[in-house]
Amino acid sequence: MFRTALLIFSGNAAASMLLLVRNLVVARLIPVEDYGIAATFAVVMAMVEMASALGLQQQIVQSKDGDDPQFQAALQGFQVLRGVIAGIVLFMIAEPVAQFLGIPEVIWAYQLLAIVPVIKAFEHFDVHRLSRQMRFWPLMLTGGIPALLSLLLVWPLATWLGDWQVMLYAILAQIAAMALTSHIVAERPYRLAFDRTTMATSLRFGWPLLANSVLMFLVFQGDKLIVGRVLGMDALAVFAMGMTLTLTPTMVFTKSAQNFFLPQLATLNRSKIDDNQRFHHIAMATCQAHILFSAIFVCFIAFLGQIILQILLGDKFSDLLPIFTMFAVLQGLRILKGGQSSVAFADGYSENSMISNLPRVLLLALGYWLAVKYENITAVIAVAILGEAAGFVIASILLWKRSKIGLAPVVRPASVVILLFALLLYEQQSVLTVLSSIAILVVFVLLIASMKELRVYFFKRSRLTCPPSAP
Repeated sequence: MFRTALLIFSGNAAASMLLLVRNLVVARLIPVEDYGIAATFAVVMAMVEMASALGLQQQIVQSKDGDDPQFQAALQGFQVLRGVIAGIVLFMIAEPVAQFLGIPEVIWAYQLLAIVPVIKAFEHFDVHRLSRQMRFWPLMLTGGIPALLSLLLVWPLATWLGDWQVMLYAILAQIAAMALTSHIVAERPYRLAFDRTTMATSLRFGWPLLANSVLMFLVFQGDKLIVGRVLGMDALAVFAMGMTLTLTPTMVFTKSAQNFFLPQLATLNRSKIDDNQRFHHIAMATCQAHILFSAIFVCFIAFLGQIILQILLGDKFSDLLPIFTMFAVLQGLRILKGGQSSVAFADGYSENSMISNLPRVLLLALGYWLAVKYENITAVIAVAILGEAAGFVIASILLWKRSKIGLAPVVRPASVVILLFALLLYEQQSVLTVLSSIAILVVFVLLIASMKELRVYFFKRSRLTCPPSAP
């Protein structure tokens, strides 16, 4: 088990770290304002992800027909159709987006990025099908190799162009390499089929995921649009860098955790007593694993943030330091929701994530008003933190109501970790003393003690996967 978990985590981490290094190198090589423009490409890429979020890849893993070649071909055909439509839409909205952000000179770049969903649509779904069998190497290579290529292209592109165009062409190369790699590592021949029944089933399965993706776009990119529109490209560069440095490890863990826990949960039949009990146990371990990583991540940023920023960026992004822990807490709260989302998804409630993201979206207007009133990033982040906290409460209630999962094993460690976040945010405003350090350590120990279900899960799994002792 631990070998599989390590493979998933290291594979996702390698791809994400390569992309993070790419972004950091680009930030070092081009002016801050140009990095702000380059950061707007993340908005366009998020639109691509939003348009892709019908859960077609997840259906290969979850559906009982996931190993059927005809079903796979039908999903791949639907993916191509969806990608072409998304590309046309992105091309049409390129000019309005550029005008809204006040950078009409990059309209052509946004139009060029419209080809991304078309290329991405030709991904071979075999890499996801193989994950059903707990074979993750193809999926890891499909993410890692393109990320490495994108990084390697940054230096020659910077030497040649020297501005925001570096990020544009690095992204295009990454997406093209991703589609190509998925075909190279696939076992089955690539086939397309256009089956109306499969499309209808996929739409029924995927509409909550698509709606949630729209909300996710507003959650992650709405803040950027507010900052870019109200505060300008320099402020957007600082905000985008804070999001990048904290979101990357967040996405690595949540993606790895879903890859690891989802197959275990999805294969259980809850109508059987033994399977239902096992589902409850793994569900609690899933939620608590997310809570534990959230605490570790936020503590890491709070204690080492200054060193990290100095090593990675020097003094170029010094305005980020006073608000770095706030970014970490924001992402930490999002990690907390990841456990509930994975469990709900495995139990067939894919719309839970959508509902729990509503507070963030509803508070965007407040964030915009505060940004205009106070003209700083801090107010935008504070509103986002409030929205994520409300979303966690909603996700927990939905898990209890719909999946009949007890709240105590979630509320107990979550209460401790929120206390930990409050202490870290308070210490961000003052000098860290010995007494406050001890208090933080005590709270962290209490957190570990509150996670009985997670400890039992890993202890049992370790015994099952360890070879028997020699007589």
